[in-house]
Amino acid sequence: MSNAEKEIHIRCLEPSDDRIGFHSGNIDLHRFFQRYAGQNQFRHHIGTTCVAVHDDRITGFVTISSGEMVAERLPKTLRKRLPSYPPPILRIAWLAVDERYQGHGIGRLLLRSMLELALEMRDRAGCIGVVVDAKPDAVPFYSKLGFQPMELVKGALCDRPEPVAMLLPIRHIEAAVRDSNGPTTG
Repeated sequence: MSNAEKEIHIRCLEPSDDRIGFHSGNIDLHRFFQRYAGQNQFRHHIGTTCVAVHDDRITGFVTISSGEMVAERLPKTLRKRLPSYPPPILRIAWLAVDERYQGHGIGRLLLRSMLELALEMRDRAGCIGVVVDAKPDAVPFYSKLGFQPMELVKGALCDRPEPVAMLLPIRHIEAAVRDSNGPTTG
């Protein structure tokens, strides 16, 4: 863990947080964080945004929600072990790092925190993995971390490329978290 990562704290977004100064370089991510993250969390209760904070400045964010997967969309190796009803997942809806902090591991730190949350969900309420709807330019980032593309479900045509749904099964999450923490004690 780098010195910058040691100085970064992950916590839930607070209503008083200053989101105006955050700039990821992606207008869609920027707009969501400034305009909708608070509404979704505090008014509509449809997602929770966690922020990475360094010296009282938001350096990155990730927005998550619980969800379920249609069993037919799951990889065959996972599908054959599960019941036919939709199993629970943790969905990563948005993840961005301020452009001044990109390349310092903040995205990985936010993602790791969400993977640990998925393990907690598994133990408390059920969770078979983490799903992210990756923008096409983010697919290599998630692929390097073990996420695998899932079957496409045809949607409405639009001018922008559609996100790629990618899954990281809970058994891979458990192994990755365990290996990075070292041996666990009971």
